[in-house]
Amino acid sequence: MTTRIDLRSDTVTHPSPAMRRAMAEAPVGDDVFGDDPTVNALEVKAARLLGKEAALFVTSGTMGNLVSMMAHLPRGHEAIAGESTHTVTDEAGNHAVVVGAPIRALREQADGTMALRDIERAFSDPDDPHQALTGLVIVEQTHAHSGGRALPMQYIDDVARIAHDRGVPLHVDGARFFNAVVKLGVSPERLAAPADTVTFCLSKGLSTPIGSMVVGSAPFIHRARRARKLLGGGMRQVGIVAAAGLIALDEGEDGMIARMAEDHANARRLADGLAKLDGVISPGGIAQPEGTLLDPERAVTNFVIFSVARDRTAFLAALAARGVLMVPYNDGSVRAVTHYGVGAADIDRVVEAAAEALKTTEGTAA
Repeated sequence: MTTRIDLRSDTVTHPSPAMRRAMAEAPVGDDVFGDDPTVNALEVKAARLLGKEAALFVTSGTMGNLVSMMAHLPRGHEAIAGESTHTVTDEAGNHAVVVGAPIRALREQADGTMALRDIERAFSDPDDPHQALTGLVIVEQTHAHSGGRALPMQYIDDVARIAHDRGVPLHVDGARFFNAVVKLGVSPERLAAPADTVTFCLSKGLSTPIGSMVVGSAPFIHRARRARKLLGGGMRQVGIVAAAGLIALDEGEDGMIARMAEDHANARRLADGLAKLDGVISPGGIAQPEGTLLDPERAVTNFVIFSVARDRTAFLAALAARGVLMVPYNDGSVRAVTHYGVGAADIDRVVEAAAEALKTTEGTAA
C-alpha cells in the first residue's frame, strides 16, 4: 500500500483546488477593525444559512464553544450538558478555568441524547443560595462518543422547549452540524432554529484548513467578539483562510455540504467490511454493548467505532505499517472517520489492511 489513508479524523482533510484558488485571490483587510471583506462575507453567509442575525469567525470549535459560554454565562452560573460531550471531556476544562462555570454533566443514552426528564430535573433552584444558577443547556450535534449520531430534530425541539420554558438559552456545539443536516434531511436553518446559538467547524467535514463559525443574535455575537479578543483571538488579514469557508458553504459543485453523503456512505461501507472480519467486535461504552458483533447500522454519519479482540496498540501499529491510520478511542475502542479525499476504493483497501493487521496480531491479549 503506497498511499497513506488517514482516517484519524475529518480534521486531516486538505483544501480543495477551488478553495486554494479562492485563498490565493481573496481580498483582505484587518478583521479586528472589521474591514476584511472576505471574513465579513463569510460571517453574513453563515448567519443567513442558519437563519440567525449574526456570526463570528473563530479559529476552532473549542474557541467557538468557549466564547459562546463566556457570552452566555456570568461567573458562577452553570451549564447542563451530556457527560461525554466535547465541552465536558475534550476542551481542557476551559468552562471552569476561563468562564468560571461548572457543568452539570448528565448521563447519556445509547443514541447520545440526555433523557428529557433528567434535563428537567437538572435545573437548579434559583431560590436556593447553595446552588449555582443554571444559565445554559448544551448539546453536541453530531454526538461523537455515540458514534457520530445525528440527534433527532424532535429531540432538539424538546430540549429547547425545556430550556426556554425556564428562561435559559440552548447552545448547540455543532462541530459536525452539517453531517447532521445531511443525515436528517433538513435545512441548516431548520436544524438551527430551536437553538439560541450554534457553532460549526469549517475544518472538519467541510474540509477547510482552519476555522469555525459561531452564530446567534446580534447582541450575543457582540459579546462573543469581545470574548474572542480577550482570549487573544483577534485576527488580521484572515480573509485568506476565510475564503475557503465561503467555498465550503457554497451550494454549487465546489461546495462541501451535499458531498458529505459520500462520507456517510463510505463509513457504512467500512463498517460493513469490518463487521465481517474475525476479531472485530463492538466498541462498548454508550455506542454498543461490548463484546457483541459490530453492528454496521451504528455507522450513521462519518464515524466508525469498533474494538478488536487483540492488543489495540499492536493492531494500530500493524495498520499504520500498511499505510492506514486510525486512533485509539474511548473504552478501549478504535475510531475511523471518513472525509473528503477518501473514496470507496480507499475504504476497500482499508478493510484489506485491517484483515491483515488482525492476522499479524492474532494471539495477543484482548
